[in-house]
Amino acid sequence: MIYIKMKYFFRIFFTKRLSLSIIFNLFNDTMKKHIDFFCAIITLFLSGACAPTVKAPEAILPIPEPKQVEWQKMETYAFVHFGLNTFNDREWGYGDSDPKTFNPAKLDCEQWVKTFVASGMKGVIFTAKHHDGFCLWPTKLTEYCIRNTPYKGGKGDIVGELAAACKKYGIKFAVYLSPWDRHQANYGTPEYVDYFHKQLRELMTDYGEVFEVWFDGANGGDGWYGGAKENRIIDRKNYYNYPEIYKMLNELQPQAIIFSDGGPGCRWVGNEKGFAGATNWSFLRIGEVFPGYEKYRTLQYGHADGDQWVAAECDVSIRPGWFYHPEEDNQVKNVDQLTDLYYRSVGHNATLLLNFPVDRNGLIHPVDSANAVNFYKNIQKQLANNLLAGITPSVSNERGGKFTAKAITDREYDTYWATEDSIKSATIEFSLPEKKKINRMMLQEYIPLGQRVKSFTVEHRKNGKWFPVKLNEETTTIGYKRLLRFETINTDTIRINITDSRACPCINNIEAYYAGETDEISFKTDTKKLNSFPFKIQGISDNEILKATDGNDSTSCFIKSNTVIIDFGEERVISSFHYLPDQSEYNKGLIALYELMTSNDGQNIDKTIAKGEFSNIKHNPILQSVYFTPVNTRYLFLKAVKMINEGEPIGFSEIGIQ
Repeated sequence: MIYIKMKYFFRIFFTKRLSLSIIFNLFNDTMKKHIDFFCAIITLFLSGACAPTVKAPEAILPIPEPKQVEWQKMETYAFVHFGLNTFNDREWGYGDSDPKTFNPAKLDCEQWVKTFVASGMKGVIFTAKHHDGFCLWPTKLTEYCIRNTPYKGGKGDIVGELAAACKKYGIKFAVYLSPWDRHQANYGTPEYVDYFHKQLRELMTDYGEVFEVWFDGANGGDGWYGGAKENRIIDRKNYYNYPEIYKMLNELQPQAIIFSDGGPGCRWVGNEKGFAGATNWSFLRIGEVFPGYEKYRTLQYGHADGDQWVAAECDVSIRPGWFYHPEEDNQVKNVDQLTDLYYRSVGHNATLLLNFPVDRNGLIHPVDSANAVNFYKNIQKQLANNLLAGITPSVSNERGGKFTAKAITDREYDTYWATEDSIKSATIEFSLPEKKKINRMMLQEYIPLGQRVKSFTVEHRKNGKWFPVKLNEETTTIGYKRLLRFETINTDTIRINITDSRACPCINNIEAYYAGETDEISFKTDTKKLNSFPFKIQGISDNEILKATDGNDSTSCFIKSNTVIIDFGEERVISSFHYLPDQSEYNKGLIALYELMTSNDGQNIDKTIAKGEFSNIKHNPILQSVYFTPVNTRYLFLKAVKMINEGEPIGFSEIGIQ
């Protein structure tokens, strides 16, 4: 009976907002019978209502905009490179390829998007124009576009087709518009900047909402430039008038994240291998990083003392190259390699932008599709069973209010545990009902209040003693998400020690898993399959040559000459040259422009059989292959017409001639 009366009381109190005197009169005799109990309830209620509210921690700058938080929650999304390069077997088109060569017979943007959805991708960034200047939408600003191709009789619009497919299947759409244009005759002049801005406005106006606008740092250099065929250098920091671009984007696409070397929305991670540093701050120093930033390798880690929120995006291709090349059909990254990249990108406080080179039919190759889908399934499998679900940990300090340890495992993004303001180190301990195998952990900070944790450790208890888990990377920053892989432990107690923070820690999620036992991952080029005719190099010892022919990409031969003379010992019919650059951390001695020439006597040139550039070799120093019409010769001359860093000796990890 008292339960019914109390239920009635609280319903009236909270819905009618009546005074306490009226409420008391409503209960009359019933109230008198239970006056002591009721008074106790009222006292408890009023004391709770008057208790001081526990304030949330103050944000520690820099902090992300809400759209930057939502962007990072996407975690993985696709990249598509497709265009004239696809049909002309180029990575960086020179700007002189004939549009009539572009004619995909089976192009199907829905096939692309279905692949992305099945691969867990939350969106796609499309290369609307690459460095060659060819536009995949019917722009009104140049004839060097899809309108002048055989595709759909010149009526095609692949930007529009992909945007429509994304809308149909419920994923986000974005565009990459290369600032560099090797086709336009006016590149390097103020007129080109106006042209570029107008191109961007077309894309931002005609194709609906985009989640990101992508600008890269490859700007200026050799190009066709309307037939001038020259090298043009621009002021990368100022030439394109980015402040005016940002103003335009804020007007037309305010929700879009702007990517470039230094943001301002998100930043390049400083490599094209798909991983960020284990230490990864979401900060950069304002105004320091610009397209072509010389200290680009530091972008893997961010600036610990930065004053602008610019989280990292890890771009990588599922194949060695960014555009489709048939010879790479057997070089697609496998499930284990892609899984490893997920842990080292998303799991290192970044996002993963995975490129799919669409083939000459206009489709994603079945091997690429299968590996991407199975990669997603593998991640889901490894992180399926959260062993900490529903467990409230014990903590060394608690802020109180709603900022309790319970928030760490409630699976709500906007709830979090926090310590008191003065506490910058703390312990979080989980007690499991029974011993479990564990080899994965997920930790997340509540980044709307800033990135805080500077260092932490993970320990497990065995035989009454604490032991660190065995990791192969440092445990420093956390950020949006940190994924740890470690040697399997069997324990019922595990703890995280936050040893240092920029301010009181704010942790909104911790999970633990057993992912099964996994193999060591290798990304090394299979140089043992690089068959070659035997050869010597003039002026180079046999021991030094061996470094370029031993099938070991950790050894390199360096030659202090701009011309390498290769001697087969007898005349050979050759049709291809293969060059793996030095694979050390800083990739020394990279060739930018080359010529291949034949000679019968080792002194005089007979003819030039191939010349061109090893495009994008600076940031993607993969195996470089040159194919040419078969020729009979004893000597092959390789001339380094231009080096990435002039004055360096040429570095060869491996050479193959077939």
